[in-house]
Amino acid sequence: MRKIIIGVMGPGEKATRNNLQNAYELGHLIAQQGWILLTGGRNAGVMDAANKGAKAANGLTIGILPNDNQDSISNAVDIAIFTDMGNARNNINVLSSNVVIACGMGAGTASEIALALKGNKPVILLTDDEESKVFFKKLSPENVYVVESVVDAIATAKAIL
Repeated sequence: MRKIIIGVMGPGEKATRNNLQNAYELGHLIAQQGWILLTGGRNAGVMDAANKGAKAANGLTIGILPNDNQDSISNAVDIAIFTDMGNARNNINVLSSNVVIACGMGAGTASEIALALKGNKPVILLTDDEESKVFFKKLSPENVYVVESVVDAIATAKAIL
């Protein structure tokens, strides 16, 4: 049986302290569920924090990297997939995930959400950005779930699955 893969997407260098805390907790709880964590794999922001949280709970992590730079990988990534595709790798991220959780918001995260919705994937939004919530919910009301906490995000993922 295929393992469940949960994609956690969010800002890299521009992640807020709240984004980082939420990402770490998401990674931890995803691993506790026995799910596999998929991120952009870099040693920055939400990607790094989510991977560290999953590893703290002995989870399995996959990083889909935008380049072939060995130095850019999070130390908490178990399986690194080098794409050398830049932002085009975002489509791989979302299409490989059973559920996508957007933790925070930035241009890259917005592109991943849009690609997930085009691919008919469920997206859980965990962000303080009210405009993003309204925008994405309006684009795809049936596939966008807005949550207020990490615990709500995991509960929503369980319900979707």
